[in-house]
Amino acid sequence: MDRELMNLHVGKTIRVDRGGPESRIGKLLAVFEDYFVLLTESDGVVYYKTNHIRSITESSKDSLKFGLKVPEKLDYKTAENFHKLLESIRFQWVKINRGGAESLEGVLSDANKHYASLIVKDEVVRFSMKHIRNISYGLMVEKPHKGDSENKQSDDEGKDKKNDDNE
Repeated sequence: MDRELMNLHVGKTIRVDRGGPESRIGKLLAVFEDYFVLLTESDGVVYYKTNHIRSITESSKDSLKFGLKVPEKLDYKTAENFHKLLESIRFQWVKINRGGAESLEGVLSDANKHYASLIVKDEVVRFSMKHIRNISYGLMVEKPHKGDSENKQSDDEGKDKKNDDNE
């Protein structure tokens, strides 16, 4: 996917690919040399390599639903290219290729221009860099829960009533 085209969509809700295990809807946070950053509801921050993206979709009627409010100071990793991004998240728990048979989770122990090494249980798995479509390292944004303060208040009132009944 072209970097200039992707930059036009920063801050907008988009769908990456039309379907399949790698397709996600999210807010496009930033675009870099060979990857972009997408905040999704279910997977948190996901880093997509642009050369693996077949399509992006922006709804003309805002029908792509995104239920998260992006915090003003969301602290996600950035680097000038994908290889340097992987170097910056070494020793983090990561998930490579969000869906499908080639999905893999483990601790990122090494990354170079040819492969990334993951520690998965008692194995070291080397994943070819050209076959990594996306990666995430567990940065999530929680959905605001409606009525949390109301529920707590009614729970406290209920506790007070039980205590009064017991006295």
